[in-house]
Amino acid sequence: MTVTTKNHTLGTLQIPRGMTWADEFTWSAVSRNAERSITGALIVDEVGKLSGRPITLQGEESQGWIRRATLLSLQEMAGAAGQVYRLQLADGRSFDVQFSGDEPIAARPVGNPELPALANPYVATVRLITV
Repeated sequence: MTVTTKNHTLGTLQIPRGMTWADEFTWSAVSRNAERSITGALIVDEVGKLSGRPITLQGEESQGWIRRATLLSLQEMAGAAGQVYRLQLADGRSFDVQFSGDEPIAARPVGNPELPALANPYVATVRLITV
């Protein structure tokens, strides 16, 4: 029996499958606002969200290391204003995403290489939002 180890992809760029979706269950598809009327009755306003779901891919010290070369490619992609990418997760789910906020990528090298090579591993966080 052959076991396939499929990675995540962002556009055509391979991202290690060990980077997990850290905020997968912290988002709701419905926004609710509750307040009291002057009579004391509870008024709940609800609206469905069409986009803006955060997808934070996060590596750890023990898994999901990403190579410096991949980080440089991600940094270049994040610097392209208005670009939408297809994120394909290793489990088959896919989303149209953009990089999120002013700091979409955070990374620190594994170890302390004075002159890190392109293959040097990093622990990284990549912040995306659905569009």
